[in-house]
Amino acid sequence: MKLLRYGPRGQEKPGLLDNEGRVRDLSGVIADLAGPALEPEGIARLKALDPASLPAVEGRPQDGLRLGPCVGSIGKFICIGLNYADHAAETGADIPKEPIIFNKWTSSIVGPDDDVELPRGSLKTDWEVELGVVIGKGGKYIEEEDALSHVAGYCVVNDVSEREYQIERGGTWDKGKGCDTFGPTGPWLVTPDEVNDVDSLGMWLEVDGRRYQDGSTSTMIFRVPELIAYVSRFMSLQPGDVISTGTPPGVGMGQKPPVYLKGGEVMRLGIEGLGVQTQKVVSAK
Repeated sequence: MKLLRYGPRGQEKPGLLDNEGRVRDLSGVIADLAGPALEPEGIARLKALDPASLPAVEGRPQDGLRLGPCVGSIGKFICIGLNYADHAAETGADIPKEPIIFNKWTSSIVGPDDDVELPRGSLKTDWEVELGVVIGKGGKYIEEEDALSHVAGYCVVNDVSEREYQIERGGTWDKGKGCDTFGPTGPWLVTPDEVNDVDSLGMWLEVDGRRYQDGSTSTMIFRVPELIAYVSRFMSLQPGDVISTGTPPGVGMGQKPPVYLKGGEVMRLGIEGLGVQTQKVVSAK
């Protein structure tokens, strides 16, 4: 099942994608694709619906019909750094002994095809295609063997990053990770039964048609169950929290010489079975 949120920014309604690629309205069933709707009972209720019984929404998704972030009211946007062995190698970093945790502020979250804004004065804004894990069943001190039962679904995240702010301006990584529009999320939340092997998903990112990232979740250092268990040692997880699990090689910082976004470019990125995002890069207003 592919779940989504559609409509104008700030007025999104919940929906699902039917087998013909049309959006079906869920607003008569749930208030939003958030919180309790993402718990196991909520997902089971949605799976039991006949999509044909739901109102069809006019327009095609991502082709005239705007999609918002695929999860509403995200409580925590948790990210994992340097979690791909080949990405760590391109940056010259050592393989982490434990997962590196940082945050993206929830004000960074936008729809999968919304514009990405360069912060004022930015010189080193970069891209990162990532697998997002959406929590369905909350908990803390989650056991690794039980971790996947806490997953509502998976999605695409672009972990846009301003490297000067992140690395050269002191403090933690968060400074360069949470700028407005730096968290495109979606297009849909794909339930685990439709993901064949989360440990072997192809993932890619292009800028103006040039492919920079072309990797796979198979090179993750810490796998999804381990990440969920690890993160839950330091904070309780609630339905609708998102864990963005790291990026493969090919980021702008890793190019020789480095390549950064200047404005006017179009980023296009996707993960096998989880959909595609497209963002125009613009200057901050």
